[in-house]
Amino acid sequence: MTGGAHSLTRLPAWARPRRRASAADACETAATVAERLAVLLGVGVSPALAWRLLADALREEQATDASGSPSTGATGRVAVPVLVAGAAALAAEAGEPVDEAIIGTLAGEAEMKTRTTRSTRRSDSAETAATSRAWLALAAAWRVAVEAGAPLGQTLRSIADALRDEAHLARTVSTALAGPRASARMVAALPLVAVGFGVLLGFDTLGVLTGSPLGLACAGVGAALLVAGTRWNASLAATASRTPTWPGLESELLAVAMTGGLPLGRARDLVRAALAGSVPEASGHPSVDATVALSTRAGAPVAELLRADAARLRRDARASGLQRAETLAVRLLLPLGVCVLPAFVLLGVAPLMLSVVTGTLLEAP
Repeated sequence: MTGGAHSLTRLPAWARPRRRASAADACETAATVAERLAVLLGVGVSPALAWRLLADALREEQATDASGSPSTGATGRVAVPVLVAGAAALAAEAGEPVDEAIIGTLAGEAEMKTRTTRSTRRSDSAETAATSRAWLALAAAWRVAVEAGAPLGQTLRSIADALRDEAHLARTVSTALAGPRASARMVAALPLVAVGFGVLLGFDTLGVLTGSPLGLACAGVGAALLVAGTRWNASLAATASRTPTWPGLESELLAVAMTGGLPLGRARDLVRAALAGSVPEASGHPSVDATVALSTRAGAPVAELLRADAARLRRDARASGLQRAETLAVRLLLPLGVCVLPAFVLLGVAPLMLSVVTGTLLEAP
């Protein structure tokens, strides 16, 4: 059984740890780990051994990628999935809470990155937090299943589906935003391209921009407008890329707790506590109360209604993300008209006109 179980822990190439994994990649990897755990537990492997087998497999796959070349990166740092699986294995072997081990490992890794990186960019910090949330969601599901007495295998398969939906949401929104973002970057480069064309055509564009008070004014105002337009574009794109954090996760975990036989009050307290220690922003969604109230009035199974509500919330989040991407293409016209085009005129067109006028005046008898 050990050999067969070990083969089940092998992750596909797309789900193996990478040096700079995106949030979608982290969700896919965590989903694959959850599925492998469910399969191993289903064939009788203990949780401690299942985590240990997965940790060993992840470590091997980090050491060598699909082409057989090293993939640990220049720093040789251990990938987050390896650290998480190793910590979970140690906790399970010692009889300690697995979810606390995962949360502690992620917190320690984040603190280490902060200490070792001299200048951490805001985008890097956001990416690290996003990739950690996939494992925190898995930790919350594990805690709810264990404390509620729900079947671990079924819970892990449910959370794997939720993780894959989250990855699909992230990739769908990212793909939809790729076109508007590329257009914004291309348009923002037009003023600089205009300056370069002026030089190539033989006009003293740089001399005009730096050699007279009027040229300096054009250069200063044009550069300021270009910077403002670039930041405006980035702000609009960042706003459009924001999605609800783990839509439906609270409903999914509450369904798990109810499946374990807990009464509604205790189940809600357990889910709130689990999310508070892992993904607090996913807690407190108003649709949970509405779904529970509907179940009470109709006498329908609350767990099934909660799972259906979780799926609906994920579909709504995906549709909302696509709508924001479509709206972004229109909103980007604002910085184009207000900032980028005036910068194009000041940096590209005005120097050409000044150069022509100056040359004409100098050549006049």
